[in-house]
Amino acid sequence: MTTATTIPWWHPVIGDEERAAVLRVLDTNYLNEGDVTTTFEQQAAALFGARHAVATTSGTSAIFLALAALGIGHGDEVIVPDVTFIATANAVVLTGATPILVDVDPATLNINPAAIEPMLTPRTRAIVPVHVSGRAAAMDDILSLAGQHGVAVVEDAAEALLSHHQGRCLGTFGIAGCFSFSPNKTITTGQGGLVVTDDDALMVRLRELKDHGRPVRGTGGNDVHATLGFNFKLTNLQAAVGVAQLPKLATRGALEGSVTLVPRSPAGCRSSAAAAVRCGKRRDAAVDRRARRRPGRARRAPPAARHALPPVLVPDPHAATVRAVLNRLSRQLGADAASGVAAVRPVADGS
Repeated sequence: MTTATTIPWWHPVIGDEERAAVLRVLDTNYLNEGDVTTTFEQQAAALFGARHAVATTSGTSAIFLALAALGIGHGDEVIVPDVTFIATANAVVLTGATPILVDVDPATLNINPAAIEPMLTPRTRAIVPVHVSGRAAAMDDILSLAGQHGVAVVEDAAEALLSHHQGRCLGTFGIAGCFSFSPNKTITTGQGGLVVTDDDALMVRLRELKDHGRPVRGTGGNDVHATLGFNFKLTNLQAAVGVAQLPKLATRGALEGSVTLVPRSPAGCRSSAAAAVRCGKRRDAAVDRRARRRPGRARRAPPAARHALPPVLVPDPHAATVRAVLNRLSRQLGADAASGVAAVRPVADGS
């Protein structure tokens, strides 16, 4: 009799340190966001080389809060790559702004700076480059382009924990950088996210937005709520796991030497991601073979354009360009993106 073995596509490393840290929080009987969360934020900021770190409930909420803290909302547009997990576009939609999908560079699978400029309009407020599998997007070109047009750069570094580019951690190049601690990331807090920034005013606004308008942690009593805010707090229980996980980043990042990143990382980039990426039919065939031999394996996230987003309004004359991009990308990945293509409609057609 043969017993099937399931090989997980990612395996969080949880040990005695995490158990002890959670038990210490339980012993205090204070489970909400508090001093342990502050410790986690401070340690993460120091590790990533940022002045401030603000913990949130998820990587998705981190991107949303960063954009909202910049004042981005209804009527605005935000540039995102069309190869990313759907959370990047969802976070834009959550602000009320419109995500504008832009083609990626097939050599890196990161957003193509040359494809960004034709999509910029007077409504463009931000660019959200995604560092796919820990490989740096072309940050020099993106920052230069953003500076010329007066738009913000908010990095989606969810897959780039402790990945470096030109000696700096990814996530520290733009006005803000966003990280995720979901179970399939390099380290985890179960669910959780983080925004890092060197901007003092942005940090204050982030804290207001994540905690019901309070710029400092509330008492639960006679607090002043001077502005609109929500509830995206990371509890002491989750932060305790994070504090225990942070020292493991170095060893988890060492997995980078055990895989081949295809396409390869750009010059000057040191990726901490333990993921192999293949494009087109060869990738799909390889994944199918592994699935038959190793149950439990999973594909990487499909392009954002394949998901059931609400119709994305793309201003003319860019709609035809975006359709062409999505069609080309669909053929490249060997997948049916018809639903995504149909979801992109020009403003001018009145639909």
